[in-house]
Amino acid sequence: MNSYDVAIIGSGPGGYVAAIRCAQLGMKTAIIEKYATLGGTCLNVGCIPSKALLDSSHHYEDAVKHFEEHGIEVPGDIKVNLEKMIARKQAVVDQTTGGIDFLMKKNNIDVYQGLGSFKDATHITISGDETTEIEAKNTIIATGSKPSNLSFINIDKDRIITSTEALKLKEIPKHLIVIGGGVIGLELGQVYRRLGAEVTVVEYMDRIIPTMDSGLSKELNKVFKKAKFTMNVSHKVKSVERVGDEVVVKADNKKGEEVEIKGDYCLVSVGRRPYTDGLNAEAAGVKLNDRGQVEVNENLQTSASNIYAIGDVVKGAMLAHKAEEEGVFVAETIAGQKPHIDYNLIPGVVYTWPEVAAVGKTEEQLKEAGVDYKVGQFPMRALGRSRASMDLDGFVKILADKNTDEILGVHMIGARAADMIAEAVVAMEYRASAEDVSRMSHAHPTFTEAIKEAALAATDDRALHI
Repeated sequence: MNSYDVAIIGSGPGGYVAAIRCAQLGMKTAIIEKYATLGGTCLNVGCIPSKALLDSSHHYEDAVKHFEEHGIEVPGDIKVNLEKMIARKQAVVDQTTGGIDFLMKKNNIDVYQGLGSFKDATHITISGDETTEIEAKNTIIATGSKPSNLSFINIDKDRIITSTEALKLKEIPKHLIVIGGGVIGLELGQVYRRLGAEVTVVEYMDRIIPTMDSGLSKELNKVFKKAKFTMNVSHKVKSVERVGDEVVVKADNKKGEEVEIKGDYCLVSVGRRPYTDGLNAEAAGVKLNDRGQVEVNENLQTSASNIYAIGDVVKGAMLAHKAEEEGVFVAETIAGQKPHIDYNLIPGVVYTWPEVAAVGKTEEQLKEAGVDYKVGQFPMRALGRSRASMDLDGFVKILADKNTDEILGVHMIGARAADMIAEAVVAMEYRASAEDVSRMSHAHPTFTEAIKEAALAATDDRALHI
């Protein structure tokens, strides 16, 4: 029987990063993955493939709608080859997961393919083509999450689908109904809207991206309506039925009136649930809570002292980069170091176009906490760079403490917001004031000038270009 200092169950961003860090710290490390490829949901059927399709569909939309204005004339009709688009997406996935294989070999990490299941707190049974057992002084549970569903919906993976099936459709839907106005639903909805599908979004809450600052929700809703999405908020879905090749969704609107929506595909994107099926956690003395999450303390340690858990399977935002930070944190904790994570400073991003990104507190949270704050906001359309690229939608909003000027939250929607949010994270990690950021030189012309201008607005209402 092979024996290890650390075994990681699950090879998503949390798991494989934890494995690399453990190996860097000199621990003999194994990683267990039940699927044929490493990388978990994110690399195989999540973050990476969805971004590939978002990028491809964005190129198509630009070619159809914007090339002529740029003086680019394309003779004949511009057509979508969905099969080729999906194949490119898969090539990106294959290259990325292959990169994880390389990293495992480079760091001398043993990879086991099969379902990892606890025999006890120090022994793991791996059921694959053959059954293997290993011993581990420490184990990190990184088993991730699966798409959630509503109890009355039968997901047939053909017409009533999850994000996994939406990434490999054989045809462009005529009318895609998206249940859930969160990150996944909006990103995939935009992919197919760009390619010509009619898209209807049905959201239970009173706004899309409901966990983000309401200003971002309002602006993105405006952009989507301009793109001819049908947006139904405050709608409670009560039935989803397939009739032949048609899907019929019935929902009650905020007045209690029944609304019926018919389409040829229905994407169910109502969040994700922690995945621990087959883990046999109780055999190791690992407790789960009533939401199916692995219970952990502030060190991400479970009820079994030598077993840790990270990522989507524990409390907190289900984000790949949060899982990565936790993977490093646990590896360094096992090695006797004193790492830290500030969960307030883990950014959230929606990869629609315009992109949406945020870090820190929302206005709603600051109001609820009774914090005196000030707001500095700057529109993207006032930037020379935005006019040059025709990306005029959006804004940057900085929330700062009214008394100390410390930045408490940054919320942005616009071109490249996903990349720009890192500046806000750095600033807040070092507890910068709005004035600190306003006095830093930002290259011109760039989208990041909006951050400087918003900081100027927050400092003393002295933005320069508006």
